[in-house]
Parts: sequence; C-alpha cells; structure tokens
Amino acid sequence: MSNKLLGVIDATTYHEDLEELILHRSLAAVPFGGRYRLIDFILSNMVNSGIKSVAIFPKFQYRSLMDHLGSGKNWDLNRKRDGLFFFPSPIIDGSSKGIGSFNHFAANIDFFHRSTQEYALISNCFTVFNMNFKPVLKWHVNSGCDITEIRNNSKSLQMYLVKTSLLMDLIENRDMTGYTCMRDVVTDINHAYKLCHYEYSGYAKQIDSIQAYYETSMNLLKPDVWKQLFLKDQPIYTKVKDEPPTRYLKGAFVRNSMIANGCLIEGNVENSLISRAVKIGKGSTVKNCIIMQKSQIGENCVLESVILDKDVKIEPGTIMIGSVESPYVIRKGTIQGALMKS
Repeated sequence: MSNKLLGVIDATTYHEDLEELILHRSLAAVPFGGRYRLIDFILSNMVNSGIKSVAIFPKFQYRSLMDHLGSGKNWDLNRKRDGLFFFPSPIIDGSSKGIGSFNHFAANIDFFHRSTQEYALISNCFTVFNMNFKPVLKWHVNSGCDITEIRNNSKSLQMYLVKTSLLMDLIENRDMTGYTCMRDVVTDINHAYKLCHYEYSGYAKQIDSIQAYYETSMNLLKPDVWKQLFLKDQPIYTKVKDEPPTRYLKGAFVRNSMIANGCLIEGNVENSLISRAVKIGKGSTVKNCIIMQKSQIGENCVLESVILDKDVKIEPGTIMIGSVESPYVIRKGTIQGALMKS
C-alpha cells in the first residue's frame, strides 16, 4: 500500500459563507475541535492508510497553513524519500470551480512524473471524518474502475481515486478536453471512463459555511460522534504544542465541554469547545460557544452561541447572544466591549 497510493490535497477552496474565518487563513487551516485544524483529518487519514507521499496545493492565505504543517514531522512525513510537499498556486484566476485544478497541477507536473505511486487520491481539505483508504483502493482495483468517486449518503465527498498515469493524461490534455478539474470529468455524461462510486458509511461532514462549522463542532460533544472520529488505531494527528494543564480556579463550573491545555477558567462553561490558552474571567458564562486559541473573556460576561476567533479580547461586562441557527462570529484579534451588546 505504501508505494501504491499518492495523496493529493486541494487546499485552494474559498467558501464565501466562511469569510469571517478565512480572511486571514486558508480554509485548510481553520481551527477545529479545540486543538486541530481542518486539514488534520484528511492528512491523518492518508497517513493512517499507509500513504507516505502527500502533496498539498494551497492558494489563499497559506502562511498559517505552512506554519501548522511545518516539515510534516507530526504526521511522520518528514522523510528523505517521499514525505510532505507544498505547491502554492501560481495561478490567480478562478478558472476551476472544483477540487483538483488541472492548471494548478500542470504548473507542478514534474512532481507527478517523479512519483512512483501507481494510484493517486485527490481530496478536498475541509471534510471532518476518519476513513481508511485501503479498502477503497482494493475495491477500485478489483472493480476495474478508471475513476472512483467517494460518497457519503449518496453525496459526493469530492474525493477521487485514479491511476496516476490517467491523472497526468487529464492534466496534459486539459485544453483539448475542456476539463478543468476532476468534477468536470465525473459530471460529463459523455466521458470515456469507467466511473464508480464508493459509499463511505461513517460520519463525514463538509465544512462549507459558518452554520456547518458550528453544527459539526457542537457535534463533537456527542459521545457517539466523538467515538467515530477519534479512534485509537486511527488517530487524528496535529501540531504538538507543549503547554501546561488547564487551571480551574475557585468558582469555576464546567459541564459537557471540551477544554484544551493551558487555559485559565474562573467562570461557567457549558456545551462549549475551548481551545488552548483561553482565559475566562470570574462570573462569566460561556454557553454553546466555540472559543479559539488565546482569546480572553473578562469578568461578568455572557456569551451564548458565539464563535470567537483567535486572540479575541472580550472586555468585562460584555453580553453577546447569538443563536444555534446563526451564531455570532467575532473576527480574529478584535476587541469587543460592553457597548457591543447583541
């Protein structure tokens, strides 16, 4: 398996409905679950499936993504042979609207020519799931498929398995065929390939809007969902940070929440996800919220159905109330005062 499958992650997607969270970062680098980034799921799935060569193709605001991935050490991809490859897009236009831009791949065609893997798995970067791709590859080969599209509940997950040689043909002949990406191929009723659909029955959610991000995050607090995503034999890896345990001071109260390391909790936290190094002041109530890294909530605040991006400061006495259907999003690095009540 290790020398058969090449991992290709498209990190160029920009969902306008997620604009509040991706103004300063790639969608792949959006924080999730207190200590992860969205790309951690597909990247960990590939590594757990024995894939030892992964190429990442970003386009927008990818500095934080590069910082998160580094050399690939945390995913065991810092190798002398194969490993983790990073290919920023030289193309500014939006000629491709699907996963796997052939123009982007063409600008790095030497990578595919040098690859020794017989098959390639092309995937998006924004699906939260835990899947082993070994059975898919076996099924693909035994079925004699040219292209296998992975689905969940009959809906495309925008993941495609093809022979690397076929992928290179599609890239090199894109001007003649008119195909700009894998979606163009599989949706063309006149294509000449044997297209198969592999149904994945596990938990899988695509993050393409604030509502999807909020709902999927809140689902982590459900034990049945947690057990499907975080498996002992198929762990989700992420960048390791050495931080002290969280401190719960007198008067703190926490119920049904995920609290990462390095936090200081003095207030009440209920049904919420709290990232690393967050401070919640005395007398404050945080309910149904997502609080990202290093945010600070002052004393006597009330936050409900709110998403705080990284490094947000909430001044004492502030009240912010969103809703499950429309959570209140505060942009990275901003300050919210008591006069900003909602």
